[in-house]
Amino acid sequence: MDIVGSYVEIEGDKTPYSLIRQDGGADTLAVILPGAGYTTQAPLLYYTTGIFYNKGYDVLHVNYSYDKEKLAALTEEGFTGTVRAVIDRVLEKKNYRSHILTAKSVGTIALVRLLEEERFRQAKSLWLTPLLQRDDVFNCLAGIKHESLVILGDQDPCFRRERFDELERNRLLELSLIKDANHSLEIEGNVHESMDVLKSVISVVSRFQV
Repeated sequence: MDIVGSYVEIEGDKTPYSLIRQDGGADTLAVILPGAGYTTQAPLLYYTTGIFYNKGYDVLHVNYSYDKEKLAALTEEGFTGTVRAVIDRVLEKKNYRSHILTAKSVGTIALVRLLEEERFRQAKSLWLTPLLQRDDVFNCLAGIKHESLVILGDQDPCFRRERFDELERNRLLELSLIKDANHSLEIEGNVHESMDVLKSVISVVSRFQV
């Protein structure tokens, strides 16, 4: 394992990233976009990283972080531009045959726009607790032409039952709804059940591969 850490700077703001590379090289890049406060070291993304690395992929963590003030001032274009700048930096140095894009929560805002790019036309995507209340996220998922996995909980404030039911019409979407799970895909007040949910989610992710 070779881990390269660096950052991109846009208008004085630095966004760190980590590229976890296979020792023997890889032809697939997995990009992970965390939530605003749910980092790449939090359980869902930590173990998803392990799954992807064990499958032989290089894994890119885009490690942005936003406090409430910055999050409130964030624009879709500015946010996606930051994410795109990190990805561009990595892809300048190596071309990959395939990509898998993973996003948690606020990261799904950037994912919507990345999937519009020609270079990700064939990319698979993994959506963890997507912001279904947003029209851009919902419309992207409803019309997505990439094989994709969506995982969320029915106690997530971002969950919308009617929209979720509509997404079931898209056969390219694999949908997993976790009963009683919140926005972190945990069961409030129940550690053991939360661990069971984590194991279940990681098992589903493991079966979803390029």
